[in-house]
Amino acid sequence: MTIRQRIMKFLYPVLMKLTRAAGKNSLILQNKNDQPMSSIYDLSVQLNNGKTISLEQFRGKKLLLVNTASNCGYTNQYEALQELYGKYSGKLEIIGFPANDFHEQEKGNDEEIAQFCKVNFGVTFPLVKKSVVVPSDNQHPVYHWLTSKQENGWNEQAPTWNFSKYLLDEQGNLINYFDPSVSPLSSEVVSAVESKTTE
Repeated sequence: MTIRQRIMKFLYPVLMKLTRAAGKNSLILQNKNDQPMSSIYDLSVQLNNGKTISLEQFRGKKLLLVNTASNCGYTNQYEALQELYGKYSGKLEIIGFPANDFHEQEKGNDEEIAQFCKVNFGVTFPLVKKSVVVPSDNQHPVYHWLTSKQENGWNEQAPTWNFSKYLLDEQGNLINYFDPSVSPLSSEVVSAVESKTTE
């Protein structure tokens, strides 16, 4: 870890309390039973090790998609994400999408990002090759689906910063959006992960 990263890790609990108290980066959105126009299971992702996987393999599990960065005040959420991943093993999958879209807080290459996450946070959930997650011509297809009402059925909220979170149910319906200051271990996220899906 760099000195900057150590300082940010130390200040993370304060950042979370202040941003939640101020209502900054704390938006939570919930699906009102709208169905997707296209299936996210038709999409694939290329992991940072070069392997391509279909999202179809996650059918039957909740799926949390998070845009990540190594030099952000919220970077310590890697630890919380890993804890959530371990707690709900077999029921929840998490995929991280490292992105350099917010103040260039992810400048590393795929190998450096993977090493940073493993060494500092013990991350074992999959990380995608460094991507663009904000709306643009280069936006990752998964994030185009997540932020397009014409695809997911209801949501147009793009990530507001690093560590924005999108939760899908066991049938591939987008059920929640959580802003960065909503911790992966918050009651809101845990409750959504534990919720039963109506088929």
